[in-house]
Amino acid sequence: MDEEPLEKINHIQEQFVEKIADNMQTFGVSATVGRVLGIIYMNRRPMTLDELSEETGMSKTRMSQVVREMVDLNIADKVFEKGVRKDLYNVEQDYYQTFVSLFTSNWRKAIQKNKMFEKKMSAELKSILEHGTIDEELEQKINVLLKETKEWLDYYYWLARLVEFFDSGEIFKYVPKP
Repeated sequence: MDEEPLEKINHIQEQFVEKIADNMQTFGVSATVGRVLGIIYMNRRPMTLDELSEETGMSKTRMSQVVREMVDLNIADKVFEKGVRKDLYNVEQDYYQTFVSLFTSNWRKAIQKNKMFEKKMSAELKSILEHGTIDEELEQKINVLLKETKEWLDYYYWLARLVEFFDSGEIFKYVPKP
């Protein structure tokens, strides 16, 4: 193959990697994670931390942190390949599944955090009602806040059901892949 077409293809692949990195920021994921996802995706094969460090110019320690974050986001997996002694990491080749993984991973964290917040606020408000000397106006304010925390919790239970809807693949019955 001529050097010029190969250079053009490599340049186009680099552009894909950068576009993937840009798109990841839409999900609140760092461009670095997006770039590594794009590199593995464009290589179409599992890669070691050494290979990823070389491709990105980052230290192996930093690359390990990035890959761990990707595994936590459910957009990369450690894979086994016979005869390879180093850890290999691969990414989902299906854009739709990557979207679902990112969407559900981020919302799961938000749901958990907000459920804990609601429980804490409700407990504090109920404690004031039970143990405090309060007038009617203050009691009314507390009841409004208790109602608000209940609505807050209902919203996060709805989000949890939405996350499950995406995770189950049911979304594709209503919004089919082309």
